[in-house]
Amino acid sequence: MRSKLPALFERLRLIRNSTRRMFDESATWGQALHGYVYGRFTQRYVNVLLSPRNQGNKKGVEWLAEHYHGKVLTHEHAHAIVANDRNIPLQDLEQIVPFPVARNIVLNGPPDVAAYECVCRHARATHCEPTMVCMVVGQPMVDFVLDHHPETSRRLTQKEAIDLLEAEHQRGHMHSAWFKDAMLNRFYAICNCCKCCCGGIQAMRDSGVAIMASSGYAAEIDPELCALCGNCAEACPFNALVQRESHMELKWEECLGCGVCEVKCSTGAIRLRRDERKGIPLDVRALPA
Repeated sequence: MRSKLPALFERLRLIRNSTRRMFDESATWGQALHGYVYGRFTQRYVNVLLSPRNQGNKKGVEWLAEHYHGKVLTHEHAHAIVANDRNIPLQDLEQIVPFPVARNIVLNGPPDVAAYECVCRHARATHCEPTMVCMVVGQPMVDFVLDHHPETSRRLTQKEAIDLLEAEHQRGHMHSAWFKDAMLNRFYAICNCCKCCCGGIQAMRDSGVAIMASSGYAAEIDPELCALCGNCAEACPFNALVQRESHMELKWEECLGCGVCEVKCSTGAIRLRRDERKGIPLDVRALPA
């Protein structure tokens, strides 16, 4: 949509360039205004979504999941996004992101990336540290965030983005790619989620609604190497691991293949394995240029 901005706004220059570009690339005025409210007032927006009333509303969460959803990423695939050096034209990831809308991706060479304060962590009375761990990816979303949230965001070099991913991976936090209808119907962020603060994980646990899609992998346990320490079960965001008297049990249906258990296993007993029953991975290296 070429957003015919009101002439008065244009004359008075009340619209920032990043806002104008977001409006220009929106499909409708409704999408443009929704995207502005979400991007401009993200903390308040998420606070409302995380309110007890909304978390207990299964129909509401089901509607939300259709329009605002995540794709779990392995560490390798999260790294591949920020390290991308190809032009990937706009394309519909229907087979990879199994939701009815908001499943497009576009990357123009090495993507612009901004670190942004995690609104899920700040929504909690007690939260994990550090908090500037969310990553906005690609234009015009990066410039919009930097323009409107200069005190809570900063531009990252490619190396800084890779280092941030690695640090969060070592902390046992899960990578996920996020898509939203109001954000031009496409991928716009990588979240580095902890199980205690993440709103998406909470929504799935409380409602049973699949607001995040599997990475396409599942954990596999070697019982001969397992020390039965229980670290993997404690770290798993989806409670997919259960410690039994003689072994660790994987609840396959609950596992989304994030790899947190793998990094937390000190004996190397857990590995992620490709599992076709878990869907197709989001690997930008495999997308056509």
